[in-house]
Amino acid sequence: MKNLAIITARGGSKRIPRKNIKEFMGKPMIAYAIDACIKANIFDEIMVSTDDDEIASIAKNLGAKVPFMRSIKNSDDYATTNDVLIEVVDKYRSLGKNPSVICCVYPCVPFLNGDILRDAYDKFISSGADGLTPVVKFSFPIQRAFRIVDGFLRYNEPQNALKRSQDLEPMYHDAGMFYFHKTSNINSDNIMPYIIDESLAQDIDTMEDWNMAQIKFKVKNEL
Repeated sequence: MKNLAIITARGGSKRIPRKNIKEFMGKPMIAYAIDACIKANIFDEIMVSTDDDEIASIAKNLGAKVPFMRSIKNSDDYATTNDVLIEVVDKYRSLGKNPSVICCVYPCVPFLNGDILRDAYDKFISSGADGLTPVVKFSFPIQRAFRIVDGFLRYNEPQNALKRSQDLEPMYHDAGMFYFHKTSNINSDNIMPYIIDESLAQDIDTMEDWNMAQIKFKVKNEL
């Protein structure tokens, strides 16, 4: 096995209950992640790591595999994505399958598509990097961020207060959509960026986020 997609979808979402399979614009939310992986046409297998029987059933019906359930240890609020990925890779190796590249895909990515995944994969493979992370440019220069000190606003970096925006180095944040890694070096810091347009990235942690994602989805699909 060369390429394995791992969609991480535990059942214990608290702020938006059952958000990984909650209906979003006519489909279970996880359907968008699975569909993007299928249409990318780069994966030998697409699996869902979950501790939840209902999520597992829906994922299988949508075309993904759930060859084993996630351990209790990696299903609580303290387990990291890396913990889950290492568990999955170890399980696959115990089954005699040794993926050389994994792609972790989060389950709430309604703006992700196969073209994005395929393009990111091609750039990753040609780069020689150990990993790839999608990033989004901050819309406002964070070098001019404020802190609140004793109830008053203070520049975090006063030396940048009067600089023009175009003279400040662009800064980026994690898009929170997917990650490519060589399994031989999952913990490497040799990670290349893949720049994502802000319109395609949306954290979905609260109902306000969910509602904003619906608005963006409607606008995007009306264009």
